[in-house]
This record gives sequence, structure tokens and C-alpha cells, in this order.
Amino acid sequence: MAKAVVWSLRAKTDRRNILEYWHKRNKSKLYSRKLFRLFQEAVQQISENSAIGKPTSLLEVRSYVVKDYLIFYENFKDHILILTV
Repeated sequence: MAKAVVWSLRAKTDRRNILEYWHKRNKSKLYSRKLFRLFQEAVQQISENSAIGKPTSLLEVRSYVVKDYLIFYENFKDHILILTV
């Protein structure tokens, strides 16, 4: 069963900054939209299987690779907290 996902303020800011960077760099939203979808798909996979990410040195914190980015998240009993991207 999939767990609820909560994005921290820092993770939301990171994601927004990444998407804005690619929008400005490419002068198009096409890649930013693709990357946004990849982030959504990754978070969906994490919510369905919280052990899918690679363990980090911090207890209960894992990382999941999306293109050139890492999504760091913490697994709680009833939800997943996205810490940073």
C-alpha cells in the first residue's frame, strides 16, 4: 500500500529552482516538464516501496536517483518525507 508523501519546504524550493534553471537555460519548458514528471514518477515509486532508495549514513534516510539529481527522503510509519532534492 502506498504511503502519503509530504514535501518539506526545502525540497519544494529545490525542485522549483531546478525546474526554473532548466527553463531559463533551454528557453523552453519542455525539459522542465519532463523532469517534473520524472520527479512525480520517482516519488510515486518511493511511496509504494519506501525501501527502493539507497541507504545513506543517516538512519532511515534514503536517496533515489532521478537523472542527475538525488531525492533524499525519510521513511516514517505512516508517510514519506521528501527532505531535499
